[in-house]
Amino acid sequence: MLDEMVPDLEPLRVRDLIRIDGSDADSLAGFIAGVVNAARESSFGVLVNTFEGIEAPELAKIRRELSRPAFAVGPLHLLSSSPSPSPAPAADRSCLGWLDARAPRSVLYVSLGSVATVDRDVFEEMAWGVAGSGVPFLWVVRPGLVLTGAGGEDAPQPPLPEGFVEQTESRGKVVAWAPQREVLAHAAIGAFWTHCGWNSTLESVCEGVPMLVQPCFADQMANARYVTHKWGVGMEVGEVVERGRVAEAVAKMMVGEEGAQMRERARHLKMEASAATSSSMDSLIEFISSL
Repeated sequence: MLDEMVPDLEPLRVRDLIRIDGSDADSLAGFIAGVVNAARESSFGVLVNTFEGIEAPELAKIRRELSRPAFAVGPLHLLSSSPSPSPAPAADRSCLGWLDARAPRSVLYVSLGSVATVDRDVFEEMAWGVAGSGVPFLWVVRPGLVLTGAGGEDAPQPPLPEGFVEQTESRGKVVAWAPQREVLAHAAIGAFWTHCGWNSTLESVCEGVPMLVQPCFADQMANARYVTHKWGVGMEVGEVVERGRVAEAVAKMMVGEEGAQMRERARHLKMEASAATSSSMDSLIEFISSL
């Protein structure tokens, strides 16, 4: 059931759809439909932070369903020189100097964003999987990333597994937060292990960096499915995070032929994204001028 394709939403499976807790699903569906209808009746069009190169069929579907123009105005972060505000700690810029000393496309960047959390056992499997891969890495371990205790409280500063630092200090760097856009643009980055939040996904696409996907909630499952099964620029870490599978996936992405092919596809998407912002804005301006 969960692995069945959703009609008209390929490549999404049932398990990739946003899950909503609660029993009153019909009322919620009615509310959402009301919001969509109100937006359709009160607007001249829809702006979407994406670009035609990755979501042309989806944009066409929005236009048909809403009977309104839908403008792909993204990737919006390319129009801004400064990163969006974040609840995360201040970025540790020392990691950029550390990357400068690394070979091109040799480093795995690991970050699950500013909100997602993992259990302690998943965190340890991630750590030992990265260690076992033998690959250089930059890992963002922010305060609150790891849930601890019976109540699922956030650990203020998650301790790394015993022996992890000693085993990886010659090839790894752990920071509380990183300047992500600059990190992804750095020549040393070979892949991005991500939760597939939309901003992180777009930033990776725009820098031509392939992804290892570990979605956590909300739209991240759908984003991850597009990364792996539609755009072909990523692979799954595994539904169950286990150190052996992690090490295998990391090695396959960083040094394997499959990873090299994904890197090439990501490079082409980067070129499309770079050209998209000006053309999308031109069409929006032309539409506004015609009103």
